Amino acid sequence: MTISIKRAAVAAGAAALGLFAATASVSAAEHDWKMATPYGGGPWLERDVQLFVDNVEALTDGRVVITPYPGGTLYSQLKVTEGVSKGVAEAGHNWPGYDWGLDETTVLFAGHPFGMTPEELILWYYAGGGLEIWEEFRRENFGVVSLPCTIGGTSTGFHSHKRIQTLEDFQGLKLRTSGAFAEIASRLGAATMVIPGAEVYEALERNVIDAVEWGSPEINRATGFQDVAQYIITPGLDLSGGSFECMFNPDAWDALSELDRDRIRMAAKQTLFETWVLASASDLSAFQDFAEGPNEIVRVDDAVLERIKQVTHEWEDEIAAENEWFKRALDSQRAFKAKLAVWPEYRFQIGSLGQ
Repeated sequence: MTISIKRAAVAAGAAALGLFAATASVSAAEHDWKMATPYGGGPWLERDVQLFVDNVEALTDGRVVITPYPGGTLYSQLKVTEGVSKGVAEAGHNWPGYDWGLDETTVLFAGHPFGMTPEELILWYYAGGGLEIWEEFRRENFGVVSLPCTIGGTSTGFHSHKRIQTLEDFQGLKLRTSGAFAEIASRLGAATMVIPGAEVYEALERNVIDAVEWGSPEINRATGFQDVAQYIITPGLDLSGGSFECMFNPDAWDALSELDRDRIRMAAKQTLFETWVLASASDLSAFQDFAEGPNEIVRVDDAVLERIKQVTHEWEDEIAAENEWFKRALDSQRAFKAKLAVWPEYRFQIGSLGQ
């Protein structure tokens, strides 16, 4: 999850500015808000963000109009939460994992290895108490009103110059990663590197790094990583699923009528469903392109997945012992996943009936 780094990112950002400038012309709204984002372009900005602001305007009958801005035009790209909390922008669209350095609890919503799949997250939010934990945590710890409004797909895995299949292959691997997986991969023996988003493509192209983990197939296809690295390492060992948030400055939020607050909640829920459908379909198409292209797709050994799962659970327990919010969210997720464990007994796995 990160800022778009397609080689045409500058053009995409300029196009996005032109696209969203039209929204700013609306002047009849009771609440005319600016929305900060961390994205330079691509599906997160041009599809997911736009869906949400369109849904808000429609459901509030035009009383609330939100104008989104590409990353860095209103506030620091990786500090959207801070910008919204300070009122620089009334609203923001963000990946919670960007705040993980302030509180690791954010990765339980943003996504991490062996966390929750996109479908599990949706169920946990709306049927398992996850939404209430999210809202309370964000408002108490970060001073923003936050709602899940976009579901991110399972990670592709790695784009790599090296074939990675066994635990031994992680030893000394120069891996660009972020969030919780930076710590987890280090425990596997990788030399993890944090590189600014705009520099990752060049680092992979010039072999400064051996491999990169980034996003879902849809997002990775747009970066062009597949053009400069031979191997695609699967499955999504770094992130099983995640979500994005729409956040609001508390003063701006409290100034809304109860009706419009309810309508914005409805817009967030509707957008979450729409983005899950659209992103899932686009991921299928993107991965099919990878499979039919010149890259070699490598699935890691089961021993690698088991070790990552073990290390992740150890990491989770360590954080939970020191962070009450992390423990509350983790306990809730683990309890809900225990309920979901019965599904394979009576439900077919998605895609299995076509084999």
